[in-house]
Amino acid sequence: MTKLILLDRLRERVGKEISVSDWIEIKQDRIDAFANCTGDYQWIHTNPAAAKKGPFEATIAHGYLLLSLLVTMSDWMKMGTEEVLVINYGLNRVRFVSPVKVGARVRNHAVIFEVKEKSEDRILVTAGNTIEIEGEREPALVAETVTMFFAQLSKAKDQEQDS
Repeated sequence: MTKLILLDRLRERVGKEISVSDWIEIKQDRIDAFANCTGDYQWIHTNPAAAKKGPFEATIAHGYLLLSLLVTMSDWMKMGTEEVLVINYGLNRVRFVSPVKVGARVRNHAVIFEVKEKSEDRILVTAGNTIEIEGEREPALVAETVTMFFAQLSKAKDQEQDS
């Protein structure tokens, strides 16, 4: 896929909802695994007995766990090809709006805000993401992500095969 085709495909989607992910159930084992990775063992996340007596009456997912799930919930970034390298470039804005209780299901809605051609082989995409909680009015999280697409990866693969 050439860079121009990718650039056109991204630009035609600016301002539009480009993806609604599948639902993901937030289970305690996922929360515990995240706590083990990050060292964040705050009782509201990892102690169901204590959390039951707390303000949410259950354990809740870490905000950063939800933020990390944006990778899983952003299949739009594949754009139908394996020949494009896509990396997280940063975040412009993140808000953790509502807690996600254990057992709740979440999904992401993504909208492309901006597409910038940065160089011969790089495209920078800013997208809005809203992670909704099934059955809730308020979202769990809103985040503006910045993603870099390296569109000339296929050229590097061709050169590698020629060697």
